[in-house]
Amino acid sequence: MNEHLFNTVTPPSDGDDSMPETSDRKDDHIRIIEEEDIETDGAGFADIDLVHEALPDVHRDEIDTSTSLFGHELAAPIVIESMTGGHPNTTKINRALAEAAQETNIAMGVGSQRAGLELDDEALLESYTVVRDVAPDAFLYGNVGAAQLLEYDVDDVERAVEMIDADAMAVHLNFLQEAVQPEGDVDARGCLDAIEAVAADLSVPVIVKETGNGIARETARRLADAGVDAVDVAGQGGTTWSGIESHRAAAVGADRQEAIGQLFRAWGVPTAVSTLEAASVHDCVIASGGVRSGLDIAKAIALGARAGGLAKPFLAPAGQGTDAVVDLIETLALELRTAMFVTGSASIPELRETDYVLLGRTNEYVTQRQR
Repeated sequence: MNEHLFNTVTPPSDGDDSMPETSDRKDDHIRIIEEEDIETDGAGFADIDLVHEALPDVHRDEIDTSTSLFGHELAAPIVIESMTGGHPNTTKINRALAEAAQETNIAMGVGSQRAGLELDDEALLESYTVVRDVAPDAFLYGNVGAAQLLEYDVDDVERAVEMIDADAMAVHLNFLQEAVQPEGDVDARGCLDAIEAVAADLSVPVIVKETGNGIARETARRLADAGVDAVDVAGQGGTTWSGIESHRAAAVGADRQEAIGQLFRAWGVPTAVSTLEAASVHDCVIASGGVRSGLDIAKAIALGARAGGLAKPFLAPAGQGTDAVVDLIETLALELRTAMFVTGSASIPELRETDYVLLGRTNEYVTQRQR
């Protein structure tokens, strides 16, 4: 989720050009996500049944949900996925998210830092830097676009690391979104080489993440071979960035792009399938895209993921404040703990070994891909 999570082009205003276009996109995306129908189903978690253990032989409250990500100990395998930053209006959101990540000891990513790298605006920069200010101990990761790596060198990406004192850096892949944007960057040539160069020389681990369309096995293998430290599949299901850009295109009268956005609204590899495929070739996979509960996170971990990530479900609570975000995290953690209890999993490593059954479209998809 994408010039992550919020990156749009604003329709022409009544002569007010004070806010640069890259920054305004962030604000527009929030409005569209809050006001429009931009959800799709099909992530595949409904097709995953964890096998029930009637004699779990463990005390629920003694179950260990902790996990390690790049050597950082987390209380639970929950990630607040890259959402926003790059517009003064997003500072409040990032503050609430980061404060909650600090309080509950889970991971959090920021949205694309392109605006922070390219625009000299103190209020805009604060929308990113606030996360480390209020979360000195949390696992935080930065975010740049793969297309921008064709313009940036490693030193530029290091600036993004330094901006939030990041523990890792995500490189997002959002080429379908770019293809729907009337002003999108559709030159994907050379991106893998650029990712490989950054992965080799950056001072922190590199995560490559999709933005709602999934990462297939073959692509995950290429990323593993390129030295990428983790893959966030961000599969089909949940927020559709093709749909968001379709709304944006409609606002500026770009009828053809609007129609293309709707046509590709549900495009991609379903999250459950993408998790299975990526985990078969890479040992550190984050599952996101339509993850909506702690049970979904448990299923993703059983499929091979190290953690599960959510973005849109955190947006409304973030607008209410830190306590609302913490409440959602605690609910997710209890849902996860309950799933672990009824599968007899006393720890996250045990959950990764629990039995599951593939049903429906997900089973058909996996079967066809194995032919």
